[in-house]
Amino acid sequence: MTAGDALGEPRFATELLFTDGLPEMDDDTGYRGAVAARAAGITYRQLDYWARTELVVPTVRGASGSGSQRLYGFRDILVLKLVKRLLDTGISLQQIRTAVDQLRAAGIRDLAGTTLMSDGASVYLCTSNDEVIDLVSRGQGVFGIAVGKVLREVESTLVDFESATEAVDELAARRAARTA
Repeated sequence: MTAGDALGEPRFATELLFTDGLPEMDDDTGYRGAVAARAAGITYRQLDYWARTELVVPTVRGASGSGSQRLYGFRDILVLKLVKRLLDTGISLQQIRTAVDQLRAAGIRDLAGTTLMSDGASVYLCTSNDEVIDLVSRGQGVFGIAVGKVLREVESTLVDFESATEAVDELAARRAARTA
């Protein structure tokens, strides 16, 4: 696929988006919805809507009835943040939904070298600087999102959240020890 071609039709809707270049995730670990929403920079209401409409479905554990909690994997949070970035640039949710489905089908190999480009109507997957330059030189690219940069932002945010949670858990353990 060249940078000038819009991404093709989705083939595997259940495939994980962004599988290569990331550590294998344990099926029993994940991030609660509130953490996923904060890390992606979206509201919990957006997260819930996107899960119910299957834009971004949690891959660790989906909701299975009243009171159950969804658990989002790292890849899910990355996709949530990319969706947020696309929304911030003015791309419609309908166009984003199509782009997410198409990206799942494309199977990305190198996250650090991947850029999502858009002309406001279509989203293009560029895996090299030459593809980005080619797209921009033809006047098609309006903006780009470097997936590797977003990946690092999500990693950093989650590490910060985990550090804060560990500190709170340590304080709770000390309080419990004093009262026992």
